[in-house]
Amino acid sequence: METIRLVTGIPNHNKRSMYQIDVKCAFLNGPLDEEVYVAQPPGFSLKGQESKVYKLRKALYGIKQDPRAWNKRIDKFL
Repeated sequence: METIRLVTGIPNHNKRSMYQIDVKCAFLNGPLDEEVYVAQPPGFSLKGQESKVYKLRKALYGIKQDPRAWNKRIDKFL
């Protein structure tokens, strides 16, 4: 707890601003460079179409390609 108070107190002491961002969703819904297909989740498949898959247009949180796609995109700006 002391560390948090110290880190938040330094900008206040120096009359500076401090910003908070949510890093967990920084690359949510980013564009993908490759085709990714996902199986239908259990309980959400349509009757008679259980063997079909979904093609992702944008990255979802938790897929392996998401951080790589986000890193490629941010490298263009930095």
